[in-house]
Amino acid sequence: MSAFNLTPSAPSTFILNGIPGLEAAHIWISVPFSIFYIISLLGNFTVLFVVSKEQTLHKPMFLLLCMLALTDIGGSTCVVPKALCIFWFGFKNITVDGCLTQMFFFNTIAAMHSAVLVTMAFDRYVAICDPLRYATILTNARITKLGLLGLIRAVLLVLPQPLLLRRLPFCINHVIPHTYCEHIAVVKMSCGDTRVNRTYGLVTTLVIIGLDLTLIGLSYGLIIRDVLRISSNKAHGKALNTCTAHICVILMSYTPSLFSALTHRFGQSITAHVHILLANVHVLVPSMLNPIIYGVKTKELREKLISSLIKGALP
Repeated sequence: MSAFNLTPSAPSTFILNGIPGLEAAHIWISVPFSIFYIISLLGNFTVLFVVSKEQTLHKPMFLLLCMLALTDIGGSTCVVPKALCIFWFGFKNITVDGCLTQMFFFNTIAAMHSAVLVTMAFDRYVAICDPLRYATILTNARITKLGLLGLIRAVLLVLPQPLLLRRLPFCINHVIPHTYCEHIAVVKMSCGDTRVNRTYGLVTTLVIIGLDLTLIGLSYGLIIRDVLRISSNKAHGKALNTCTAHICVILMSYTPSLFSALTHRFGQSITAHVHILLANVHVLVPSMLNPIIYGVKTKELREKLISSLIKGALP
């Protein structure tokens, strides 16, 4: 991708300033960042390893867990290594092409992550409301196709963001008060007319989050309707318990993401460092906790994980 439309005196690099107002605490902030990132990598790679190794886990639900793990690894890896370079070594420069690329991949992975959560909600709906046809409706091949469809949607929705940014002039100001190239943070640096960029960025956020949350809400509405028709309280609990992990992941993923996106545009009274910390929290915390939640709540995965650990510990 070519560089932005810079004036002749403008530099070919941007400066990621880290967390404004907390520069003196960057070293201390890097400690939880690095710990969360390491736990995230260990947890998600463990899920991928166990599912790939155990033939009995080659099912649609666990294929979706692998997709979720890949998006968690990709999303955090887009952000954390560069942030740690800023915190530890003061490497704040990033090329224009590097900034553009980071933005594209991060937002594409975030959109893909949302698509996976929608597919997981559909998986739970079929498993609870139409269990006898589950194996015929949700096959591994169909899940793979849905994953590819989610990826195509993500690319098509996100690609215009960097393309629209290319037409903007970036004159004297080239300091991004952030740890990564977030779309709206880069847009705010431009000395040109950014109305189209701001509008498209907001529309993209609302389309992805709004549409996906609507589909998830519809799935759970149908699940609740069918569960309430069951007379047994024990059956109620068993059916809803299968959704607990997914609901926790949804709340962790969408709540900070939507709040961060909206406050960046409308929350002028919120200080900059709160914006930046929240933007990083919504990347780090869900990717760290997702494999833990599913490892605890999913019996088959938990048993296979324990079995693999025992086999690894034995001589």
